[in-house]
Amino acid sequence: MNCHDGVADCHYDGVLGSHAKTEKLIIDTDPGIDDSMAILMAFQTPGLEILGLTTIFGNVTTEDATRNALLLCEIAGYPGVPVAEGSPEPLKGGEPRVADFIHGSDGLGNISLPSPKAKKIEKHAPEFLVDKVSEYPGEVSVLALGPLTNIALAIKRDSSFAKKLKRLVILGGAFFALGNVNPAAEANIYGDPEAADIVFTSGANIAVVGINITTQVKFTDTDLLDLRQSKGKYAQILCDMCKFYRDWHVKSDGVYGIFLHDPVSFVALVRPDLFTYKKGVVRVETQGICIGHTLMDQGLKKWNTSNPWSDYSPVSVAWTVNVDEVVNYIKNTLLTP
Repeated sequence: MNCHDGVADCHYDGVLGSHAKTEKLIIDTDPGIDDSMAILMAFQTPGLEILGLTTIFGNVTTEDATRNALLLCEIAGYPGVPVAEGSPEPLKGGEPRVADFIHGSDGLGNISLPSPKAKKIEKHAPEFLVDKVSEYPGEVSVLALGPLTNIALAIKRDSSFAKKLKRLVILGGAFFALGNVNPAAEANIYGDPEAADIVFTSGANIAVVGINITTQVKFTDTDLLDLRQSKGKYAQILCDMCKFYRDWHVKSDGVYGIFLHDPVSFVALVRPDLFTYKKGVVRVETQGICIGHTLMDQGLKKWNTSNPWSDYSPVSVAWTVNVDEVVNYIKNTLLTP
């Protein structure tokens, strides 16, 4: 990370170019249509070694997320990639929030895909995360695309887990912007606010991409048509999935196209130079009407007394995005035969 003091604009190091050495990656995911785009992009990206997928509730139940993750590995041509099932519920228990109204009852746009042939591994997601990060300390990055329950459980399981991670790139939060569940909260953080607060205060090397960034990056109907008419390796299946997703965007947001939340977060992992960041301590509200709200101390004031943001390590919050370059990166990846 190259930053000035305080929370000035900064760029996140670690561009994954054609000459970069292989980066080990685990994707914690709740697929989900835009998750599917990000996962298939990851399998197409040179220089990434995908150690496994861990699954969590969010767009679908955890059980359905596992099925979809196994299916996506098969579609990508990597059926041997381990898929470890995660927690079926948030840390405090209870029924998880599931966004099937956005992604379809199967999470993949209700296009009647076959069941996967592969099976999940026996190891639970937090155990898999801890074991892989312990096997390769300082070498494993995690891309977290859903609620942060599995990551929090890994931190609880191994107090050294956070420090042994290379990077943790999180899709979550809405920084000084409205949420998408309600005005206060974004869906991934709202799905398990207690877990999110544990993760943000863990001391891990975190870059977080909020929906204040991801809602700037869209595929228009024209972009989707370009994708459908291309010879892209996964273009047809993704366009089939995206019909349900696109129709929801029209009804919900008046957007004739789709937001690219998860693909943008994947780009933040491999092309962090296309974003700027501010550093600050982030806390998450866990009670009251603002449950799931993410608030960063921007470091603009020296506080006279300690407060709930004091004495925690800062994280890097995506502040600006090069929209055109990120759209082009996503589009070019998905158009690749």
